[in-house]
Amino acid sequence: MDIFEGMTIFFKPLGVLSGLAAGFIAKKAFEKVWTMVDDQEPPDAEHREVDMPKMVIALLLEGAIFTLARGLVDHATRVGFARYTGVWPGEERPERE
Repeated sequence: MDIFEGMTIFFKPLGVLSGLAAGFIAKKAFEKVWTMVDDQEPPDAEHREVDMPKMVIALLLEGAIFTLARGLVDHATRVGFARYTGVWPGEERPERE
C-alpha cells in the first residue's frame, strides 16, 4: 500500500460536506425549476389532497435534479482532492462485467 493511499480517509469529511452542499444546491434548483412547471408549491406525499400526476412529476424532477447535483458535486470534489493530494479517492473507472 502506497503511503498516500491512506490519505483517502481525509476525503470522508470532505465528502460529507460536499454532499450537504449538493443537497442545498439541488433544493434551490428544484424550487427554481418547479416555478416553471406550476405557480403553486409542489405537491408532497404528506398532503391529503394531491393531484397525483403533478406529484409524480414533482418527485421525478426532484429526484433527477438531486442525483445530478450530487453526482456533479461529488466528482468535482474528488477531482479537487486528487489535484491537491495526488490521490484519487475512489475507483479509477467502472468495472467490466
